[in-house]
Amino acid sequence: MEREDILKSAISGDINAFQILFAEFQNQLKSYLYRLLTDRNDVEDLTHDCFIKAFTNISTFGQDSSLKTWVFKIATNLAYDHLRKLKRWQADAQDRAADLAIGSEEIRQVFWMVHNTSPAGAYEMKEHIDYCFTCISKTLPIENQVALILKNMYDFQVKEISLILEKTEGVIKHLLNNARNTMTDIFEHRCALINQEGVCHQCSHINEIFNPKQNQQEELMKLELVKASKKYNREQLFTLRTLLAKAIDPLHAAGTDFHEEIMRCLRTAIGEKSDFFDQYPNKAK
Repeated sequence: MEREDILKSAISGDINAFQILFAEFQNQLKSYLYRLLTDRNDVEDLTHDCFIKAFTNISTFGQDSSLKTWVFKIATNLAYDHLRKLKRWQADAQDRAADLAIGSEEIRQVFWMVHNTSPAGAYEMKEHIDYCFTCISKTLPIENQVALILKNMYDFQVKEISLILEKTEGVIKHLLNNARNTMTDIFEHRCALINQEGVCHQCSHINEIFNPKQNQQEELMKLELVKASKKYNREQLFTLRTLLAKAIDPLHAAGTDFHEEIMRCLRTAIGEKSDFFDQYPNKAK
């Protein structure tokens, strides 16, 4: 069947046709939701809810946008309902996670277990920079975060984002500008990779723990961000950082499971989770 015929069948209520179309962007949708929610279980739940809600309401799809944009709007609204119950993250959230891990031998043992046994338990600095990008984006108001991630990570156009957020294009441009400025400011003051005044060098520090035989300077110089730090201005460095993050799928990377545990630790440290070990029922606390 031609794609247009598949869409017509889906709009007519053919769930198999809808499934074919949904599958075209499902991985991107899950990746997007993870960057907003930072919990794989929540991602699975909301992806399922999004599929059901979109198919149930497919007859209302007016084709004034792509089906992908329409579905991302549904997913964004579901994520918004989930996130508005939570507090925005502070810029020091990763510091609090590090303090929690340093103070807990049991949590560190989980990190080592996943690192040593999981096929997705590797540690790569570029993946941690992507993790950091996600964490810093969580300091933004939800609409700013959504606009930035849709534009910079998934190549949605301003017109499409305006449909998803139900804002004018002018407002979307304002949200994007504020989001970039805020994140650029945070990175400039925090990231020791690109600024000697930065307070955080977590990516390199964790690499030293889990990849002790690697030459730190050699690994750092593989990163275009580090190479460019002395010759680019802060806006150009932010663009490089977004390109690095965009190239990584946080749900299907070499260190996906490892970073899931770090994220779990962070969410515990800031109070979003009551207990790091609630996924490990047999683990002594």
